[in-house]
Amino acid sequence: MSKAQLTRTGILRMALGGGGGGGGDPLLPAEGGGDQRAPFLLRALRIAVVVCLYWFTSIAMVFLNKYLLDSPSLRLDAPLFVTFFQCALTAALCLGLSLGAACGPPCPGLPALRLDPKVSRSVLPLSAVFIGMVTSNNLCLKHVGVAFYNVGRSLTTVFNVLLSYLLLKQTTSLYALLACGVIIGGFWLGVDQEGAEGTLSWTGIFFGILASLCVSLNAIYTKKVLPVVDGSIWRLTFYNNVNACVLFFPLMMLLGEFRTLYHFDKLGSPSFWGMMTLGGVFGFAIGYVTGLQIKFTSPLTHNVSGTAKACAQTVLAVIYFEETKSFLWWTSNLMVLGGSFAYTWVKGLEMRKVQEEPNVKSSERNETGV
Repeated sequence: MSKAQLTRTGILRMALGGGGGGGGDPLLPAEGGGDQRAPFLLRALRIAVVVCLYWFTSIAMVFLNKYLLDSPSLRLDAPLFVTFFQCALTAALCLGLSLGAACGPPCPGLPALRLDPKVSRSVLPLSAVFIGMVTSNNLCLKHVGVAFYNVGRSLTTVFNVLLSYLLLKQTTSLYALLACGVIIGGFWLGVDQEGAEGTLSWTGIFFGILASLCVSLNAIYTKKVLPVVDGSIWRLTFYNNVNACVLFFPLMMLLGEFRTLYHFDKLGSPSFWGMMTLGGVFGFAIGYVTGLQIKFTSPLTHNVSGTAKACAQTVLAVIYFEETKSFLWWTSNLMVLGGSFAYTWVKGLEMRKVQEEPNVKSSERNETGV
């Protein structure tokens, strides 16, 4: 997974944090990071461990997916199959955890999962957007380098603002719009510098923009569909991935990926299936550790952590693949990261102001005796 945006994490916090129909996540600690009376050092250590876990899982998943999608040694040109396998494994892990919870500890609060065709149909519109999101993410990663991946799909924040206005009629402050302008400028500068270095893939850019759009749409549809599954993020994940597996089959047939797999020389290799399974486990785990980081910190801190993680991921990719980048290329990355951080910070301040206004008005009423 990559850089999380404020809208998406806000929805994730609502889904994992409870509120309406038992939406709390039994695997995660209580709101605010558990026992507030715990010693400061213990709480700080706990937060540090959670943040490191999120960084490790997210960065490892990106590098592993890059290997599965575009490794010269693997030579597997079947991106939909890789995505399908990860969705199937996620659905199986959700079901396995649910069956394990039915036997008692350690997760007795996990909801029982069963496939209800009526619920599955209700989740289907979200599943279509979900397929677009995960597929375009992987196709972007297949056609661009890991170092440029963050910039290539950096327009999620811009689409959040645009869709909020078009669909929800919500306006955005001038400072937030300026932050979006910085992100767009960094994106175009990055595209220009990739072209100057001869590594630009317009196919990768197209799927990066599509991925950004789908991430924003996924956040909106998630909010709409959550009541159908009683606010349970586990049920939503299960239905989403089961629907995705069904929908991927005709797509793989249409694009000839079954023929590609038939001629793939490593189809019987245990190491190949081990890497595929590991990729699926990381894909499942990223949702959990994202929620875990939000629970132990806050949505604002999670976004700051995601921005810093994206920076570290870019540097690691440049070092690992032994690439040489120009000053303007690095400037484009800094513009995208800086704009994302500024947008997150501005929205955090605006949300805090909105939350404080009722308290101020209540205090004013008390002082005037009204």
